[in-house]
Amino acid sequence: MSHSPRTAIAQGVLTPRTLSRKHKRRMVKSCALLLAPLSVGLAACGSGSTGDSSLASAPYDATDVVAVNADADSKDVDPEKPLEITAQHGDTLTDVLATDTKGRALPGEMSADGKRWHSTGPLAAGARYTLRVSTENDEGAPGRRTMHFETKPASKHLKVKLGPDNGTYGVGQPLTAELSRPIKGHKQRELVERALKVRSRPHVEGAWHWVNSKELHYRPRSYWPAHASITLRSSLQGLKVRDGLYGGKAEPVRMKTGDRIEAITDASSLVMTVKKNGKTVRSIPVTTGKAGYETRNGIKVILTKEPFVRMTSASIGASDFYDLPVYWATRLTNSGEYVHGAPWSVSSQGVSNTSHGCTGMSSANAKWFFKNVRQGDIVQHVNTAGEKMAPFGNGFGDWNLEWKKWRAGSAVHKDEPVGSGPADVARLRPQV
Repeated sequence: MSHSPRTAIAQGVLTPRTLSRKHKRRMVKSCALLLAPLSVGLAACGSGSTGDSSLASAPYDATDVVAVNADADSKDVDPEKPLEITAQHGDTLTDVLATDTKGRALPGEMSADGKRWHSTGPLAAGARYTLRVSTENDEGAPGRRTMHFETKPASKHLKVKLGPDNGTYGVGQPLTAELSRPIKGHKQRELVERALKVRSRPHVEGAWHWVNSKELHYRPRSYWPAHASITLRSSLQGLKVRDGLYGGKAEPVRMKTGDRIEAITDASSLVMTVKKNGKTVRSIPVTTGKAGYETRNGIKVILTKEPFVRMTSASIGASDFYDLPVYWATRLTNSGEYVHGAPWSVSSQGVSNTSHGCTGMSSANAKWFFKNVRQGDIVQHVNTAGEKMAPFGNGFGDWNLEWKKWRAGSAVHKDEPVGSGPADVARLRPQV
């Protein structure tokens, strides 16, 4: 049984948007002739047939009326060229959707007359696309064309190493992204940064900061919550970064945080206060850097735990000679600042500062500290006469940068300048 356009609309088969202007005029004219008597007119419009059964039929195959500048099932489409679609034989385009297997939609623009569509963003390299095109003929009937194609793989890749390794860390551990090639342009940085996806449970406010042209760090406004779950993924693979350079594959990071451990060392009182989830669990007498070797002020993040380290004066260029076996060493900086056991200075611990920059304590206290902290935990030094811990270049001093300045190093915040930082990392050398 065929349906008139009005019946089709009432039954939800079509919408007024689907009908061409010609059919709308035809429907209004035919109904106007039947207004008297009203009941007869309604019956005539509701059940009569105009012969336009195609309006209520399923979409027709629009393959012959949709021209695409990429062959169906092709495996070598050039990602450097825009995707172009044209309607033929009097049809018009009503919708175009091109997505790759990662769910990324290709942006595009339709001409005012609905005859042409072209992509306004680059195709991903080495990607498989599904293209869905909706059309309408001059009778108002809808058409559909679906096709698949693949783009050529990229010859040059921007490789991304995400960090840290999967595992459980302290609440001060930043996320990192190391790039295989320098990225300097603002638009290129923005593209890379937006492709680095961070998800945390519970949710926290955070931002990326460009340390230099090949390294980014991510941290929240304040420390991560205790016992949080954080995932870092890259959707950069196949995306065009610049001419001839496309994003490469990156392994995701799944990180958890443990208890909130903070060790605050006061160089004036010579006491380290260790807190767990806000409660003091131990107070430890310590000694820090003496004159000429003052310990850095500020917040540091534990980098590694080393049960044994040999520390020598030559490693830091100290004028006084020493060569010592050191146990229970917890590294804070790349340049060699540690918290460690120092049995030779027990008489000075809690009394005076006698070290070459490290935080020394008894062997028993150092062992306890070593066993109760993990990579990513916070160690903060206050009231020292030393320089301020640098945000970058000597371990993770990220927390010493106030939030406004941290955000200023993000390319995503367009109204703020892109940050930069020292590219070189301090040489690994122990202090004592």
